[in-house]
Formats: sequence, structure tokens, C-alpha cells
Amino acid sequence: MSGHAGLAAADLRRLLESNGVDVVGDLRIDLISGGRSNLTFDVRDDVHHWVARRPPMGGLTPSAHDMEREWAVTSALTRTDVPVAPTVAIDRAGDVIGAPCTVVEFVDGDVIRSVDDLARFSDAQVEASIDALVRTLADLHAVDYSAVGLAEFGRPEGFAARQIKLWARQWGIVKTRELDDVDRLVDILSDRVPAAARSTIVHGDFRIDNTILAPDDPGRVAAVVDWELSALGDPITDVALMCVYRQPVFSSVLGFDAAWTSDRLPDADSLAERYAQATGADLGDWAFYLGLANLKLGVIAEGITHRALQGGSSGAAGAEKAAEATASFIAQGLEAVK
Repeated sequence: MSGHAGLAAADLRRLLESNGVDVVGDLRIDLISGGRSNLTFDVRDDVHHWVARRPPMGGLTPSAHDMEREWAVTSALTRTDVPVAPTVAIDRAGDVIGAPCTVVEFVDGDVIRSVDDLARFSDAQVEASIDALVRTLADLHAVDYSAVGLAEFGRPEGFAARQIKLWARQWGIVKTRELDDVDRLVDILSDRVPAAARSTIVHGDFRIDNTILAPDDPGRVAAVVDWELSALGDPITDVALMCVYRQPVFSSVLGFDAAWTSDRLPDADSLAERYAQATGADLGDWAFYLGLANLKLGVIAEGITHRALQGGSSGAAGAEKAAEATASFIAQGLEAVK
């Protein structure tokens, strides 16, 4: 029975069996990814195939890496047109695993993380995948969250204002040096929060590598993953974040040439326009949303380095250098709202 320092096989077996899962043979556990988000494991027995997730093993910040949030939203979305991995088991308080943990069914397909991954696909397939991504995000924002049992998932009113405060607070926790432009951007954003906004489920981290594309059809999303930042709030924050991720500097956050920064993909303005056409939505004060997205990504980049310096990166390559992108994101945010 194999395991990992962050996920012991015997503990995971107990969790699965306590949720009515018949584990057949020994569990085999391999780390898929870690260091920049929740740790993700490939789990198999002699019959089944699952994916388990738990928070990083060090350097945690308040509200980040929320397993209960992932579980609640994915469980609810199984009853909608938004593709998610079927849920299997949860250890909410970490009583079994030693940390909060979720288990979902494995979804077969292509995860396009790097430009090398993207190179396997033709231009027509890439175009089809972009259409599928935009359509899936539109479908998510169209879900009646009350009808699927998520009315108590959060407070959508005042979401953007709370996001500014959240990421300003996170900056105070994770900053590895002083950067006055962060405070400047926070002040400007705080003074121009939109007076009104739609309220939907938001993913909070939507881009190509947080989806699984169908193995036989890159024009179909088989599952949307990584829901730890999901909430009820303003859907345009999702759109702006998807667009801001297109900046080349994002590759330095991940530590490799990210697929989502490739010049084979539509530029940020084109992505935003596709979403607007698909939904009929008004993007509102687009400059505000771009500024907020840049603030969020700048703080996230800083947080990755903060966690690495505290030994919580699980050996992820280059995590200690992610904060080198922070100043660039903040500068782009200031440029957007000037």
C-alpha cells in the first residue's frame, strides 16, 4: 500500500470506507501537482480511479485552500449542465486524514497546462477549446444557485468590495517585502466599486488548465476543476481574471511556459468580447475589474513564494520566484484604472 507524506494510504482507505466505498486491493497514491494550490493526488485501487485533494502542508493563509467550499459547489453542480467530477468523500475537519480532504471520481481527458501541451492540438482544435471554455463559463454564471441548494453558499451582495478587502488583508499576511503600489491600487479600487452587479456562482480561478477537455473532442469540457476560490458574487470578476491570466508574466508564477499565455489563443479583449456575446452581459466598469484581477493575481503570486519560504511548496519548481511577478501584476492593475 503506497502513500505520500501528505496523504497516508491507510487513512485514505478509512475515509473511503466510512463513506460507503468498497476499496478493492491496495491503494496506490501519486502526487499529481502541488505547491501553488491544493495538493492533488491520483488514487487507484484494483478497480477504481479517484482524485484526492488537500491543502498544502505549510504556509497556509486564511480562507485559502478551502476544501469545504470545493465540495459544496461541485456537489451542487452535478445537477446542472456545468461539468464537474462526481464527488465521493470528504474529511471536513481533517479528523481522518490529518487535514481537510476531498475525493472525487477521476475524469479522463486532456489538461493543457503548458505550451508544449497546447502544441499537440491544431489551430482548429484550439479555437474549439476556447469556444467551449467561454460557453462553460457562461453556463456556470447562468446556474440558479438557489435552485441547486447554494443559497447559503455566501453573500453575493458587496462581493467586489469584499474582494478588495480580502486581497489587501492577504497581502499583509504574505508579503515578502514592501510594495507601496499595492496600497495605491487598493485605494483606487475601493473608491470605484460598481454600485450594482449580477450575482452568480463564480469559479474564482477560471482558465484552460483548470478544466479537463474531453479526450476525443477538445471542443468539449469534460470537467471544471479547482473550485477552492469559488463563491457567490459578481460574474465579471471571473471574466476579468480569465483575461488577466493571458499576460506573459503569468508563466513566471507557474514556473513554466503556461498554455494560457500562448499567442495561439485569443487576446484578452477578444475573450471578453466572446463572453459578452455568449451571455449578452454588460461588462460594466471593465477597467475596475481588470484592476481587481491584477491585484488578486499579484497577491496570489506573492503567496506562493511566502508558502515556499515557509517550506510549504512540496518541492514545486520555482515557487520561491513566483513573487517576481507581483510588481508586474500590480503595475498592470494601476495602468488599467488610471
